[in-house]
Amino acid sequence: MTGTEAHDSYGEKPDPEDHNAPVGPQKDTPPPENAPGGPSDPEPPEPSSSRTPDDPPRIPMPRTSVEDTGLPLPEPAPAPLFLEHRVLKSLLGAWALAACSPEETAAVEDHLGACGACADEALRLRDAVGLLHPPESLDLDPTLRTRVLESCLDRRPPRIPVPEWATPYDAETARLDALLQDIGDAEWHAPVRLRWFDGDEQTSRRTTVAGVIAHLLTVDGLVALTLGLDDPLEAQANTPTPEARTEAFWTTSHFPPTRSVRTPWREQAHNLVRTVAFAGGGSGRLPVSYGAFELPLRDSMLDRAFETWVHAGDIAEAVDYPYEPPSPRHLHAMIDLGARMLPTALAARRQAGLATPGQTRHLVPAGTPGRSLRLEIEGLGGGEWLIPLDSPGALPSPDHEVAHIALDGVEFCQLAAGHVPPEEAAAGQVGDREAIRDVLFAAASLSRM
Repeated sequence: MTGTEAHDSYGEKPDPEDHNAPVGPQKDTPPPENAPGGPSDPEPPEPSSSRTPDDPPRIPMPRTSVEDTGLPLPEPAPAPLFLEHRVLKSLLGAWALAACSPEETAAVEDHLGACGACADEALRLRDAVGLLHPPESLDLDPTLRTRVLESCLDRRPPRIPVPEWATPYDAETARLDALLQDIGDAEWHAPVRLRWFDGDEQTSRRTTVAGVIAHLLTVDGLVALTLGLDDPLEAQANTPTPEARTEAFWTTSHFPPTRSVRTPWREQAHNLVRTVAFAGGGSGRLPVSYGAFELPLRDSMLDRAFETWVHAGDIAEAVDYPYEPPSPRHLHAMIDLGARMLPTALAARRQAGLATPGQTRHLVPAGTPGRSLRLEIEGLGGGEWLIPLDSPGALPSPDHEVAHIALDGVEFCQLAAGHVPPEEAAAGQVGDREAIRDVLFAAASLSRM
């Protein structure tokens, strides 16, 4: 580059204080030799022209305050509590009961990390709180299984439903099986005393937990025979009564029954429920022989459910295990069966000379109204039944009511199971005393081994 080109390219900068100085390059006036931008200095870099209007500014704009946005302001963090030692020590009891506020809880727990004496006291109080809770039953709610099944069946009906009259047996065998699953090997040999009424006297038989399950196995076998299933009793009994079959099983066993008896009993119970489900509701009219009497299959399944519950209570008492009554609906069905059997039991006692004779010389003809007793059951499974007193075939009539008995539902079942003497039954009694006594003893005579 020549000097002339240098004069053409660069001009002298005007004095910013001189407002009359010309603006722009001045070709006629050469720059000083020592001035910046002279011929001996390098050319200054060209300003960058790559920026666009959309690029952010080199200096960021100030941030917008949250107060200017209209949004809700954040809640300020709560300040921690600063409490004295004596106050924190007084809060240890409430802390152990989980009754402190969140702020108090945080303050106490921070203090426990620094104070050994309060930490030991807190542990002692927390252990004491565990002793305040009452012991709960280890057994499930007896209505739980029924409610779960009903909920499932409401969503998807069963292809092969179990008849309504067989569901109590299904439920009680399942509850007893759950109890047996929880007991240990030694408890299978715990002593159990079976109790029932014979005439006017209470009698009993000593056995074990395993012996009770063997008893249920053999008596349930009477229902199995009616349905064409295998008889669990290998040796034939002298008479097909529950007592004779049980004694035959116990006598012919090479060894006392052990927990191994649970498997055949459970399998037989499942087979009974499955068979009556496939047979349908019409099978409920099949007669089941108990030796001295017969019951239709629908009533026999209720009878087996009742005895399963009663003996499950005997087992639970022997192993010190809590056990609850059946669900109210199933308990009502069992009470109804006992009430329907009372007229026949009363007539049998009268024929045996164990009950007072009727008001008339001869039994009331079938279908004719006669003297009646009102049986009122309170509590679970409650209801009212009119019991004919003069003949099983007589019609109960409120116009001929001569007595009234009030009993709790579970207590009536214990009476019918022979576990409560008739004289000790806590019953509300109004009316004919002889009729009341006869009905109470007739209820106890429904029991058997």
